[in-house]
Amino acid sequence: MNITVKKLPESRVEMEITLPWEEWKGEIDHAAEGLSKDVKVSGFRPGKVPRDVIEKRFGKQALLVEAAEHVVGHSYEKALGQEKIDAIGQPEVKLGKMKEGEDFEYSVITTVMPEVTLKKNWKDKVKDVNKKQEKKEVAVSEEEVTKELEHLASSRAKLVTVKREAKMGDNVLLDFVVKQDGVVIEGGKSEKHPLILGAGVFIPGFEEQVVGMKENDEKTFTLTFPSEYHAKHLAGKEAAFEVKMQVVQEREIPELNDAFAKSLGNFDSLEKVKENIRTGMGEEKKTKKKEEHRIEILDVLVENAELEYPKLLVEQELSRMIREFETQLQSVGMNLSAYLEQTKKTDEELRNEWMPQAKKRLAAHLVTEQISKDETLAVPTEEIEAEMNRALQYYKNVKDAEKNMDMERLYQAVQGQLQNEKVLSWLESL
Repeated sequence: MNITVKKLPESRVEMEITLPWEEWKGEIDHAAEGLSKDVKVSGFRPGKVPRDVIEKRFGKQALLVEAAEHVVGHSYEKALGQEKIDAIGQPEVKLGKMKEGEDFEYSVITTVMPEVTLKKNWKDKVKDVNKKQEKKEVAVSEEEVTKELEHLASSRAKLVTVKREAKMGDNVLLDFVVKQDGVVIEGGKSEKHPLILGAGVFIPGFEEQVVGMKENDEKTFTLTFPSEYHAKHLAGKEAAFEVKMQVVQEREIPELNDAFAKSLGNFDSLEKVKENIRTGMGEEKKTKKKEEHRIEILDVLVENAELEYPKLLVEQELSRMIREFETQLQSVGMNLSAYLEQTKKTDEELRNEWMPQAKKRLAAHLVTEQISKDETLAVPTEEIEAEMNRALQYYKNVKDAEKNMDMERLYQAVQGQLQNEKVLSWLESL
């Protein structure tokens, strides 16, 4: 088999492959045998029709094409291995010369894993990031602890219905309708809607209009949606608000003392609660600092890397990002179609907008993979299997889980996670 390889843009290659007649002549008989299985000829069993009969029925050219497809199926994988080409996706195959008794020629264009080249001083750049991160201290101030305590106490406020005018800090239940040009906007109607006045969850001016209303009071007023409002079709536009006060409730916030601490559970003093909050916030800050550290490292690596961006891989990364976004939307009771409608965007516009981020994410993945090879940071098989076993412990019956799960896919996923963690930890240690 003779192979000529030509590099193309966007991390693709073209292979021109020639097979000697001796290597592919047997495929013609195999092709005839395959075609004969679907042919009914009197006097012959299916699959046993002679080749000359098949040629008369389908024509020699059809037989040669069938044989050529068989040849491509066998020889393409062999050619990739011979040339050490890491192909991805479906190849584009173009059949060339195919004549009985002569060499068979065909060409293949395929996307390949891109080559990643890191600049010589990339390690120094990572070391600079690490030094800068070392100087950043993780500390929780007394003010932060107090603020969290106050938030906790506020969330446990006792609601007492009162017959007075509503004021900032009160909890109220409202009926409201929002109209534009006399028509109720989408999602612009609610009954007994709970609201803490002063929380700032409604558009500016709304809560101020509600302050002073008493039970059963009704009020109509006009407000303008902020120019940066998330629903673009409402941004910067006026709307009429019809509001009826149903209930005014005073919020009795518990005093921050040992009695409050005991009401939270396994705490015998307020100091113990503070200690718990301080520890939790400290861990949260450490996690955030670690995430920021790693993002900065990856940014530096991407800036110091040279690579091509295969369209196939970029599209896969974009699709992955959109699936993640859909999951986030579902968690707040929304779907992608509603989001696109609200933001007045098409799916194509969203993908184009996210393209740079998809390329950046892809580059970060490819760079860390390259580093794992260059620095021989492979994860031992026993570590991968141990992590798989931990993952399977979440299932009541491990045997059933193994039976119903794609174990090869789980292995690849766990290997990828552990490999990524190993590389990032190594980079942090430079």
